[in-house]
Amino acid sequence: MEQVLMTQEQIKEIIPHRDPFLLIDEILELEPGKRVKARKYIKPDESWFKGHFPNAPVTPGVLMIEMLAQAGAVCSLSLPENKGKLAYIAGIDKARFRKNVLPGDTLILEVEMIGKKGPIGFGKAIATVNGKKAVTCEISFATADRPKD
Repeated sequence: MEQVLMTQEQIKEIIPHRDPFLLIDEILELEPGKRVKARKYIKPDESWFKGHFPNAPVTPGVLMIEMLAQAGAVCSLSLPENKGKLAYIAGIDKARFRKNVLPGDTLILEVEMIGKKGPIGFGKAIATVNGKKAVTCEISFATADRPKD
């Protein structure tokens, strides 16, 4: 098992997501603004399995895209100039869903940032289970200041 670089509590210091929508458990590798590798344990009691699908549970593809986006947000928001900001999904391209992700699986989420134009960053993302591709896509992020209280 790979060493954990950041726990979920440390992830919460970077991105604003909270239960039930914090969808990454650990950061395994991080080069701020360049690449990230994260892990998500797919627990048998995940809330989405109640309705997707009863007696044939499978993790929804859109949630796996969100998991990749959250990992990418940690990568982008770990840059000193982005500290305290938010990262929004600005686009998803070339998404492919290649394998069902089931209760008990562990997803490895990898995002490599491949470009930036102003506040928009672009990344290539892949989620795997036991080394087999589950999801691939290109994702873009918009970085913005947090709203004032």
